[in-house]
Amino acid sequence: MGSFSIWHWLVVLLIVVMVFGTKKLRNMGGDLGGAVKGFKDGMKEGGKTDEEKTAAAAPAGQVSHAQTADKTTIDVEAKQKS
Repeated sequence: MGSFSIWHWLVVLLIVVMVFGTKKLRNMGGDLGGAVKGFKDGMKEGGKTDEEKTAAAAPAGQVSHAQTADKTTIDVEAKQKS
């Protein structure tokens, strides 16, 4: 009496599919999966400090927009092309 048999659940599933349709159920599943993925990504980024976030945004060895070169710096590749 406390739990339903497999046949009861199959009838409920059939009624849900008839009411909502397979396309709407598929879209709902995709939306739910995207929300869970976004939540997990947010939890990963939420634990980082501001310094770790900026370090992850600009890979090592590359000059970001915040860093500027001195006026005396010469681009070796540009000088060799001339």
